[in-house]
Amino acid sequence: MGSYSHVPEPEILPPGPGEGAPHPPVRRRPQWAVSPATYLLVGINCLVFAAMVLRGVSPASPNAEQLLQWGAGNAGAVLTGGEWWRIVTAMFVHVGILHLGLNMWCLWNLSLLAEPLLGSAGVIAVYLLTGAAGNLLSTFVNWIWYHSAGSALGMVDYGPVGAGASGAVFGIAGALIVLLKSRRLPVPPFELRRLRKSVIYFAAINLVLGFSISFGSRVVGAGPMIDNMAHLGGFTSGLLFAAPLVPRLGSPRKLFETRRRIAIGMLVGLLVLFGFFLAQLPG
Repeated sequence: MGSYSHVPEPEILPPGPGEGAPHPPVRRRPQWAVSPATYLLVGINCLVFAAMVLRGVSPASPNAEQLLQWGAGNAGAVLTGGEWWRIVTAMFVHVGILHLGLNMWCLWNLSLLAEPLLGSAGVIAVYLLTGAAGNLLSTFVNWIWYHSAGSALGMVDYGPVGAGASGAVFGIAGALIVLLKSRRLPVPPFELRRLRKSVIYFAAINLVLGFSISFGSRVVGAGPMIDNMAHLGGFTSGLLFAAPLVPRLGSPRKLFETRRRIAIGMLVGLLVLFGFFLAQLPG
């Protein structure tokens, strides 16, 4: 945040008769220390985009080849080329400065809300796992849709290039919707309801907008295509991830950590099984 200047602390005098012992001054931790995972994830996304631009990629409208060079996803590259690492790297690559800015604004706001509930390790886990779930679902649907259509016409078409953090952002939103329902949280119920409604509205409005934009683009034959399957996969896996969890705030530490391990293990297992299924598709 801002820079810190050193201010000499006032001398603490011994207590007089009948006075209690003085309390040490309370120092507020900087925001980055309270929410390190949020800063880390936003920072990595911004650094990747900066590196792309410095290496000659257009900051406004990079082409598909440039995006693939930097790790964007594509059904053919993953399933035929065996480049499974794209399932992870694609969630850190963005299609221009506007795409980056919108995703980072959403990630910033949702992750700052989620980190006290999930812990820093939990935010990183839900970002990576739900982002991967969204990219796997997108890969599957693109393979079925484009590969099947291309084969019928005697062509090979592996579908569009996919990139961005939005699948993981929807995953964090899904986890928040579940966790903000908890009665363990030391927050007034009316405030929890307000926060939860705002997250639900965010997810619903953006899902509807995404499907509407893609439908309109298909009808007119031009316009942006939104990776709605990545959004849907991220959101549903976020709900699933949070199902066995209790929020970090208001819960015993051991109980929370045990349930977080269960959530991570469960989702990792499901992703591995789904990935194994996808690996059988080519041919």
